[in-house]
Amino acid sequence: MPGDSARKLASAPGIEADALILDLEDAVEKSRKRLARNAVADFLRNKKENASQSLWVRVNALDTDLWRQDLAAIVPAQPDGIVLPKASSPRQVLQLASHLDELETTVEARSRQIGIIPVATETAAAVFQLGEYRPNISRLRGITWGAEDLSLMIGAGGSRDAGGELLPVFQHVQALVLLAAGVAGVPAIETLYGQIDDPDGLKNAIGESRQQGFTGMLAVHPSQVSAINAGFLPTAEEVDQAHRIVEAFANANGAGAIRFDGKMLDQPHLEQARRLLQRSRR
Repeated sequence: MPGDSARKLASAPGIEADALILDLEDAVEKSRKRLARNAVADFLRNKKENASQSLWVRVNALDTDLWRQDLAAIVPAQPDGIVLPKASSPRQVLQLASHLDELETTVEARSRQIGIIPVATETAAAVFQLGEYRPNISRLRGITWGAEDLSLMIGAGGSRDAGGELLPVFQHVQALVLLAAGVAGVPAIETLYGQIDDPDGLKNAIGESRQQGFTGMLAVHPSQVSAINAGFLPTAEEVDQAHRIVEAFANANGAGAIRFDGKMLDQPHLEQARRLLQRSRR
C-alpha cells in the first residue's frame, strides 16, 4: 500500500494478510517521497507488539539516489523486512544486506535481522541472473517476481492473455524464479494478479501457482487476500493424507520406500508430507 496514504495505512491492521508491504517506490510520486518515509516510519513505530502481520517496506531501487534515504528513515523503526524492487542480481541483495548491517549497529538490538525479499525479474537483464542465487545469501527470506516492469521493457502488450493465463515468455520467467528460490532454499512468492474484478481468474492463478511450488502470492488489493489465504493453505484432505504418509513410513521398520494407496513412495514423498504438515500449522 502507498506509504503516503494516511487512509490506506489506517486500514492496514484490518487486512488479514500474513504480511503488509508499505510502498515507498512506484506507488509514491517523487515529490511525496519524504512524506511517505515519515508516514511509514511512524506507522512502524506505532505498530502493536502483538500485530498479526509482519511489516515490510518496498524501498526505491538501488540504481536511484533514494534508497539510502529510505533506509535511514525506516530502519530505526525496525520493519520486519525490505522488499527490493528491480533487483538486478543477488549482488544487489548483498549490497543492501551490507548497508543494513551498518545501519543496524546504530539502532536498538532486535531479536532477528531485517530480512530482504527481492523482486527479481523487473528487468530483462535480471532474468539472466536468476541462476546466480545461492544458499545462505545474507538476509534473503524469499524471492518474488514482477511482470509489469518487465512487460514494459520488452515491449509486450501485457503479461497475460484474455483468459488470465501468463503468456509463454512470462511462464518461462515464472519457472526460473521457482528454480532460483529452490536453489537458494527460500520460499518462492508468486507475482500479483492484477485484475481485481476477476475472482475466477485469481482462483485459477492461485491453484496453478501452488501446484508448481509457490508458497504464497502478492495481493494487489485487499479484496484478494481471503482467496489467496484459502488457496495456499493445505486442504483437510491433504493434511489427512500427509499424516497417513508420515505414519506409514514410521511403521515401515526403516524402509526407504513403501507402498501407499496403490503407489510407491520414497523419501522425497515423506519430506513433502512433512513440509505440508508444517505449513498447515502456521
